[in-house]
Amino acid sequence: MAACAPAARPSLTSISSGELRSLWTCDCELAMLPVAQLLRLLPSALQLRGDVVAVPGPGETAAARGGFNVFGDGLVRLDGQLCHLGGYIKRFVELTNYCDYKDYRETVLSKPMLFFVNVLTRTDTSEERTYAFLVNTRHPKIRRQIEQGMDMVISSVIGESYRLQFDFQEAVKSFFPPGCEVLNGENLSFAYEFKADALFDFFYWFGLSNSTVKVNGKVLNLSSTSPEKKETIKLFLEKMSEPLIRRSSFSDRKFSVTSRGSIDEVFNCNLSPRSSLTEPLLAELPFPSVLESDETPSQSL
Repeated sequence: MAACAPAARPSLTSISSGELRSLWTCDCELAMLPVAQLLRLLPSALQLRGDVVAVPGPGETAAARGGFNVFGDGLVRLDGQLCHLGGYIKRFVELTNYCDYKDYRETVLSKPMLFFVNVLTRTDTSEERTYAFLVNTRHPKIRRQIEQGMDMVISSVIGESYRLQFDFQEAVKSFFPPGCEVLNGENLSFAYEFKADALFDFFYWFGLSNSTVKVNGKVLNLSSTSPEKKETIKLFLEKMSEPLIRRSSFSDRKFSVTSRGSIDEVFNCNLSPRSSLTEPLLAELPFPSVLESDETPSQSL
């Protein structure tokens, strides 16, 4: 019997008719599309302002329509051109108390994540393209991996310092077809270090309390050259990135309680495909100690 042929990898220029079946985000765990395309389709989430790739802040009208938690280190190569990054969350932060940890945890799970991926599309050329890698933190599978990673490390290092990293390299590298090279795989991660006030923290001193969670999931290809599909992708991204409406008024919520009712409605497909265009939205407030300020020119390109 002949061996089964490996599954074909998605095209980098278009999405198949079956990959994006509706505006519901319940089938989207991870996603990929060119940054240039995202800038055109969703300026409410990401804008190019001169040589700055900017995330609209909470005081801007565009931010009220939702968006992504953009992770970075301050600079991004946009299709080979070096740009500054504004309004982002640092890929590595230090936390020193329970309140900071709780706010950080709630912040990173409050919106889908966005990482920048630089890729050589063919190894025999120097052509470099920049993709936006989206992590749908509202999908149960992805959310579960992040929450369980945080819970497990806490239960194993009670009262001690530790470092926890979430890594997406394997999922991204397996997405691109042979002949493509991911240039900045080390940037496809985020981490935090919790420093406890412990007198003797031997495991932390010797690096034994460092953990890495390799997040896995199916990557949905949102690249397209078709005007009709681009409009569908735009509506899909708006739905995916719309703000969560918090229904709890408790000032000290338990872990993971972030508008759980809204999340369940989305993934049970009880929402109208166009509800994001008609329902009132509530903007999220960023976590100030990890969010970089957006000091950018006021004019958008």
